[in-house]
Amino acid sequence: MTSSPVLSAPGAIPPPEETTDPGVPWHFGDPLGEQRAAERGVGVTDRSHREVIAVPGEERLSWLHLVLSQHVSGLADGAGSEALVLDSQGRVDAHMVVSHVDGTVWLDTEAGAATVGTRGGRVPLLEYLEQMRFWSKVEPRDATGEVAVLSLVGPKTPELLAELGLPVPRGAYASASGGGVLVRRMPWPGPDAADLLVPREALADWWARITAAGARAMGSLAFEALRVAALRPRLGVDTDEKTIPHEVSWVPSAAHVAKGCYRGQETVSKVHNVGRPPRRMLLLHLDGAADELPETGTPVTAGERVVGRVGTAVQHHELGPVALALLKRSVEPATPLAAGGAQAAVDPDSVPGEQGGAGRAAAKGLRG
Repeated sequence: MTSSPVLSAPGAIPPPEETTDPGVPWHFGDPLGEQRAAERGVGVTDRSHREVIAVPGEERLSWLHLVLSQHVSGLADGAGSEALVLDSQGRVDAHMVVSHVDGTVWLDTEAGAATVGTRGGRVPLLEYLEQMRFWSKVEPRDATGEVAVLSLVGPKTPELLAELGLPVPRGAYASASGGGVLVRRMPWPGPDAADLLVPREALADWWARITAAGARAMGSLAFEALRVAALRPRLGVDTDEKTIPHEVSWVPSAAHVAKGCYRGQETVSKVHNVGRPPRRMLLLHLDGAADELPETGTPVTAGERVVGRVGTAVQHHELGPVALALLKRSVEPATPLAAGGAQAAVDPDSVPGEQGGAGRAAAKGLRG
């Protein structure tokens, strides 16, 4: 991973040595102010460390439909989604955001985190896709060196796109290309956001243009805080090797419950219709008296009993210290908890409602 040229921008602070976001600015001197600016206007974050895969070829949609968890066989030009690669037991191996534009499907995912289990061991996502080509007319390639991801967040995102002369797609994950840039509208980490896939060689120029147009420079620290508040999980941080999509609300946004023909589909369908996931991702409010935020993987305890794990812990400008955590379903939301040295309480608004369940209702009727 090479460092982004945006690290040379005025005020950019590099990330600490142990970070999930290497090579891009951590903050620009005021991470809480950066969050507030993004919620009131628009902020821009350098996410150029994400890996990008391009999939052209006349059978791109039908082939991806067999490989990914999402229903993409009829994905229109200019549409997008999220998708997963699962193992045979339905556990999450890879997560990606999908855009279909001008005859190519673009997949962007976590740098280095998306590895897929095969009979020969774990391999990078691109290598797995290449192994699954067989005779399909597709040509997946690593496009990370071609394009870089910049993310806009805030209610003024559409106005900024228009001022830059870029397309303004309408709707979640709607995508369009113009001015040498692919624009994809995003429903998170704020109610209005967009990802820009810009030419990597012009990354510094686009950063300068965007900030000159009025976007507040925002580091990964602020972006992560907004993501946590939006209850959006991150692969390899808020997930572990046992995570199934239902536990982190990736059903149906990234995993289709009725589509067959993908690895792990049986688990997705069965848990959705008949069972319940063993854990659920919830937002924890942490005691502000603790000296440090708990690290990813820190056990969450109820008394002496371990009931879950911490994913992302952040300082939010309104909520204070908070964290996403995977907790056992049996844990009642009012249960006093602890995470590392901090006392913790579940945010009741983060408790998901029951989804699916047609099979559960039928089984209950038969038992009755």
